[in-house]
Amino acid sequence: MLETHGINLPESLYNPRIQNEGSWNSYVDYKIFLHTNSKAFTAKTSCVRRRYREFVWLKKQLQKNAGLVPVPELPGKSTFFTGNNDEFIEKRRQGLQQFLEKTVQNVVLLSDSQLHLFLQSQLSVPEIEAYVQGRGPMSVTDAILHYARSNCGWIQEDSHSALLAVHDFDSSSHDLP
Repeated sequence: MLETHGINLPESLYNPRIQNEGSWNSYVDYKIFLHTNSKAFTAKTSCVRRRYREFVWLKKQLQKNAGLVPVPELPGKSTFFTGNNDEFIEKRRQGLQQFLEKTVQNVVLLSDSQLHLFLQSQLSVPEIEAYVQGRGPMSVTDAILHYARSNCGWIQEDSHSALLAVHDFDSSSHDLP
């Protein structure tokens, strides 16, 4: 398990799900489960679903805001994704997991509010941009807290799997110093 700045990402990116299967516009989204005691995060537990192109957007935003600080690489994009290539989906999941792990290890990247909204709310990319620019109906912090209080992250899928993830985290956290 990775613990960095009090952020635990024990296989935090999992449960790839094919959306619009069999369609020309099918894609895979991934569940991101975050449980932390870090003061860097507003909500201590969150669960969202994100797709690859949202990770691409996040990387571009982090690069733009981080100046000379290097941003971790994303796994490559497949132009021939058919929607049911399990090996490709798993390799991408692992690459996205590494991207998240390396991103939260960097204090400069960790300070970006877009990263926090990406990980702790189910806001769309345009909504994240609006909140960061002060054009949202509430602050970034309030948006994260609103999402956390609404339990959207737990209801998105089956709450049982989310509770199992919390149990797994709690069980493994006893090994922490």
